[in-house]
Amino acid sequence: MGTRTATILFIGDVVGKPGLQIVSHLLKGYISKYSVDFVICNGENAHHGKGMSREALHQLREAGVDVVTGGNHTWSNFNFFDTLKSESSVLRPQNYPRGAYGRGYGIYSMADGLGDIAVVNLQGRTFMSPIDCPFRTADWVIKQVKEKVSCIVVDMHAEATAEKIALAWYLDGRVAAVIGTHTHVQTADERIMPNGTGYCSDAGMTGPHESVIGMQIKSATDRFLFQTPHKYECAENDVHFSALLLRIDTEKGVTTGIRRICFPEFERGEVPEG
Repeated sequence: MGTRTATILFIGDVVGKPGLQIVSHLLKGYISKYSVDFVICNGENAHHGKGMSREALHQLREAGVDVVTGGNHTWSNFNFFDTLKSESSVLRPQNYPRGAYGRGYGIYSMADGLGDIAVVNLQGRTFMSPIDCPFRTADWVIKQVKEKVSCIVVDMHAEATAEKIALAWYLDGRVAAVIGTHTHVQTADERIMPNGTGYCSDAGMTGPHESVIGMQIKSATDRFLFQTPHKYECAENDVHFSALLLRIDTEKGVTTGIRRICFPEFERGEVPEG
């Protein structure tokens, strides 16, 4: 039997209505262009820029997303808790304490004889809530799924780059990919680790970039100027689609190719050659 290779598209944090709209507008085109077999999308900020909703989940699913992952803002919309209980296509970080609504990993089928894929959602602890250990939680999840599936993709939702990189080294060769989310800034460190795990510190933000990581500029700068709370208001302009394209050997459970997508690209001007 020949190598079975799946193309996975991982979409960085979708923020508010602008993010939902660009996903709805572009995703099917990307699926067709790159023959994408499975789509993962972090949607914890899809509901008005903070939190998730059933309506946002429906819109992402209609656009072509197979699994929506989450993070610390998954809990910002109380009305979404019942959906977390009932929908297998939406995840929240697995390392929240036992009894928290929802699930942190799932096994999903891919078409065309590519087999199954496990998607795992974890959350970091550095500069974030002191929840359960993501490293030990990853060990536990891998133990649960390793007899059923070789292809495992991890969304590591974390503030600290060091924590994301450490997890990638810790899991290198045991999962197909570790992709970072949460900071809303796409990093240029995509790579394949020595034992085959694809990695990028942050997939970036799919949403309005004329903003402070999705928030209207004045509200955000006032927070820093006055050190007082200000209402979160989602920005609207300069919307970009940020994602990672992964080629994964589904039998070996390793990444064979990884590239970033940012559309439209940012204006960079001219730099003279030295």
